[in-house]
Amino acid sequence: MTEEEWTAVRLSLLVAVTATAASLPPGVAIAWLLARRRFWGKGLLDTVVHLPLIMPPVVTGYLLLILFGRRGPIGAFLDQTFGIVLAFRWTGAALACAVMGFPLMVRAIRLSIEAVDTKLESAAGTLGANPMWVFATITLPLCLPGVIAGAILSFAKAMGEFGATITFVSNIPGETQTLPSAIYTLTQIPGGDAGALRLTAVSIAISMAALLGSELLARRIGARHLAA
Repeated sequence: MTEEEWTAVRLSLLVAVTATAASLPPGVAIAWLLARRRFWGKGLLDTVVHLPLIMPPVVTGYLLLILFGRRGPIGAFLDQTFGIVLAFRWTGAALACAVMGFPLMVRAIRLSIEAVDTKLESAAGTLGANPMWVFATITLPLCLPGVIAGAILSFAKAMGEFGATITFVSNIPGETQTLPSAIYTLTQIPGGDAGALRLTAVSIAISMAALLGSELLARRIGARHLAA
């Protein structure tokens, strides 16, 4: 593999890990709200969370560009206040990947939380535990396999995201050119088929390793719970 190809692999891993880590805390919080709470606007929140799944990725990327570009309302504030620029930077690629993978993460975690017996949470509450402690000691350990599954789904989505990323941060080698963008570029130039095949193989290998690793980890956690 060439140095440019290795750069695309490293950048993809950086973007995917950053996107997953940044979206996991809000993903768990929103999944818990949707699974355990009734409130006005719950259906609207659920719809907004899942919008990236049904909208064309290019539309999502364009909306991110409008909002987080240097002239956008959020992007201008971040630039002028904190000096943070997301458009056409790898951090913007991480944001786009986080947004695209967020619905998959929330859905997996929500289903896992809903599978937890509420009687266990109620019993802990009657013993004087506050809701945060109940979540940390009862709900979260029991739904941990779902949290892992949601994180892996988000990571895999980030590794393969193309439309929203290229619309928001373009395809800049060494800065925003992730694996999908690099593969697309190689397919458009003469003699690039070999490089595209190499990157495709690397992408498949990383995705399979992540899925197999999450499955083994989830089984190990499940076995510990059964033993306990």
